[in-house]
Amino acid sequence: MKISVLGAGAWGTALAIQAARAGHAVHLWARDAAAASLMQASRRNQAYLPDSPLPQALQIGADLGAAVAHAADGLTIIATPMSGLRGTLAALPVHQRVLWLCKGFEAGTGRLGHEIARELQPAMRVGVLSGPSFAQEVAAGRPTALVAASEDAALSQAAVDAFHGERLRVYTSADPVGVEVGGAVKNVMAIAVGVCDGLSGSAPDAPGLNARAALITRGLAEMLRLGLALGAKAETFMGLSGLGDLVLTATGDLSRNRRVGLLLAQGLALPQILAELGHVAEGVYSAPTVLARARAAGVEMPVTEAMVALLDGRVSAPQVVELLMGRQARPE
Repeated sequence: MKISVLGAGAWGTALAIQAARAGHAVHLWARDAAAASLMQASRRNQAYLPDSPLPQALQIGADLGAAVAHAADGLTIIATPMSGLRGTLAALPVHQRVLWLCKGFEAGTGRLGHEIARELQPAMRVGVLSGPSFAQEVAAGRPTALVAASEDAALSQAAVDAFHGERLRVYTSADPVGVEVGGAVKNVMAIAVGVCDGLSGSAPDAPGLNARAALITRGLAEMLRLGLALGAKAETFMGLSGLGDLVLTATGDLSRNRRVGLLLAQGLALPQILAELGHVAEGVYSAPTVLARARAAGVEMPVTEAMVALLDGRVSAPQVVELLMGRQARPE
């Protein structure tokens, strides 16, 4: 299969490596021509995955037209941040088969990926590839499971054909709404769990493992409520893109969103944290949009609301605990 991956960050590069290992003809597109040339020469993505060699068969370039043409009869993977999805979709021919990796609601419009695609390219065959996965582990060939979701069953199967292998399983789903909601909300919840873990042990009554379990569980409940309000299927949130991705992102040491929460608990300012991370932590940017979409749908999301207040600087990390623990008792 001919596959083009548009975006040479960590996740795009990792999937390009996986597809090339599987014997497909893969073209990895980087926005920066100098970065593309360096990757082509060194066979490494020094900025994002310095420890993972790039297969010799993997093509790398900065010509978007060439990358699009390469996958004209194959599969195009959009591996940009959510902010880049609209522009990339608009630049693609309508006949292209497209899956995106980006997670979140679009800033400003509050739209999910499939809603952006319906607006811009209603006739295009599209879907989303998601699930509990750190790019470093996929690039290293460590066992991972993903889910490809589309209303087009043949497109989901194309993702299986492209990426499924001995160390990477790809399941299919007909619920792109649920998969996208899970991918958006789990990043916000990972910040919350990071805050909880960062405060653990700082005082006798500080949050601990009990609080972490409660946060993950209530975070899943918020994810489910919002998803159902937007037309998702409940069972999707018990799967890889819901519970699976939430647990990984909230507890894994490689999670940038979790790292944001840990550093907020230490009292660091958000600009300092983002500068230290160096890479995008999607939960920071998607939290206010998740909350706005929830309010528009009449969905209560207290953990998300507390994270937005913390990220805005209106409350401190210890005050977040007080806010959530002080809520009125109610049935689960």
